[in-house]
Amino acid sequence: AKMAASMMEGGEDAFRRMFKFYKRRDPPPDFRDVTDFCGGAAGGKVVSADLDPAAVGDDEAARVGLKPIRDWRAFSLQGHPGFIFISNPFLRGSQAFWVRQCLKTYPQKPNVCNLDMHMSPSETQDIWNKSAHVLRCPPPGPRQPKSLLEKLRWVTLGYHYNWDRKTYSANHHSAFPSELHALAFRITSACGFPVFSSEAAILNYYGSDSSLGIHVDESELDHSQPLLSLSFGQSAIFLLGGPHRQDPPTAMFMHSGDVMVMSGPSRLLYHAVPRILPAPLERASFLEPVGSASVPPEGSVLVPVTEEDWAVCSRYIQNSRVNVTIRQVLGPGQNFPETAPSSAFQSNKSPANGYHDGAAGGDHGKRKRSSGDTDPDETRNQSSCM
Repeated sequence: AKMAASMMEGGEDAFRRMFKFYKRRDPPPDFRDVTDFCGGAAGGKVVSADLDPAAVGDDEAARVGLKPIRDWRAFSLQGHPGFIFISNPFLRGSQAFWVRQCLKTYPQKPNVCNLDMHMSPSETQDIWNKSAHVLRCPPPGPRQPKSLLEKLRWVTLGYHYNWDRKTYSANHHSAFPSELHALAFRITSACGFPVFSSEAAILNYYGSDSSLGIHVDESELDHSQPLLSLSFGQSAIFLLGGPHRQDPPTAMFMHSGDVMVMSGPSRLLYHAVPRILPAPLERASFLEPVGSASVPPEGSVLVPVTEEDWAVCSRYIQNSRVNVTIRQVLGPGQNFPETAPSSAFQSNKSPANGYHDGAAGGDHGKRKRSSGDTDPDETRNQSSCM
């Protein structure tokens, strides 16, 4: 509260000042006021969140790489009803599968990515295989060209988000990954949303110098279902504000494996990611895949990650973060309004980098600042979510 009050000076709102404070490189900011759900430095606003252990059986949870619900550490924030933070509910070794999906499987066609905006379909057809050798065996020298995987900024799944119009449409859609739907369904069921349907996802790929600008996610037609966020790789500072853009935010760490659910009054809160940070050593160890002797439970969606694949994944996430946000777009009986046919990247004015600064950052929803209120520190490279 003291920090937010001090940041109202000089005519700038508290959210923008705090965004700049945590993004600052020289001198680096003080992180003592950042809520850490993992390390116990949670502060007085943090309370335990109630989950429903009976909603998902232990075997069901294990099939997607999750611990039994009763073992999850879930929190909420006073003054932010509907916000739930789950501190790494993943079984040891299972994050590796989801990291590989985000890097190897989900960028494949017919899914859409930022590279499609300035490259031919044949060039973006197999991003993984065109990048794997470079990441496994990087050539010597300090300044080497980036692989396609390292140039990836965002990928859309299911209903593909139109960055020009800030909308979804029925005519630009591909099948949503069944295993990702299974993961999202179990998490949302445990949080009290047993009818959540995964219809769209935006994956954001962050480099170590990336940030995500101040925004709200409201392009979905149905806001009664939650917004689900999964983080893998390096850590981040997440700022959660209020329903108005100038409301002072709460700063918190997001580490690999952490899950956030924004629902109810918190579904349409402003938020941002001003900084990527090295993951704590104990969190980094959770990313390592389990040995080949470990047998997934019957019916598991998890497929063992080969040493060859993990060599690529581990090299990538040494300095990068991947965030997956999953949404339900339509409510029961809802249809998209009639519009002219459109694509996810319709003009050269579309943001090839989504809403990132450096790799991920900006205003996904309709409540975007006007051009006269644009701050280059917040929106230099913008895409969508957390």
